[in-house]
Amino acid sequence: MRRKKAEKREHKPDTVYQNVALSRFVNYIMEGGKKSTAEKVVYAALTEVEKQTKEKAIDVFEKAIDNVSPRVEVTSRRIGGANYQVPREVRPERKFMLASRWIIDAARSKKGKPMAQRLADEIVAAYKNEGTAIKKKQDIHRMAESNRAFAHFSW
Repeated sequence: MRRKKAEKREHKPDTVYQNVALSRFVNYIMEGGKKSTAEKVVYAALTEVEKQTKEKAIDVFEKAIDNVSPRVEVTSRRIGGANYQVPREVRPERKFMLASRWIIDAARSKKGKPMAQRLADEIVAAYKNEGTAIKKKQDIHRMAESNRAFAHFSW
């Protein structure tokens, strides 16, 4: 028998920008339950983004997330003893989660600067449609495109 479906969580907006997406982003950055440290990093990164782009930081952040969000991804499916990479559309909640994860991973992989600076650089790069997170999205789209022949397996 199946378990009951997981309930959707209500997310509270962050304290500075009153934005739900930003509070979720802070939670993704957080390590070891240190939320105040994660908030300091994110807000410092957003002030740096404002300096670099001369635009509202929250607008740049939302556009960057939108640019990095994938439209399709591949899921592995076993049919008749063979594994196929089946392209699938990505749900909106998963789009945000993947985009956030890719931006954070790209920022963490760079070395030599404070995390706030690396995060700001990655957000600005994503805003301009360049950088490591955008490359990750393009790789995923390319993989989905090359496996388009198996799309009929996605039921």
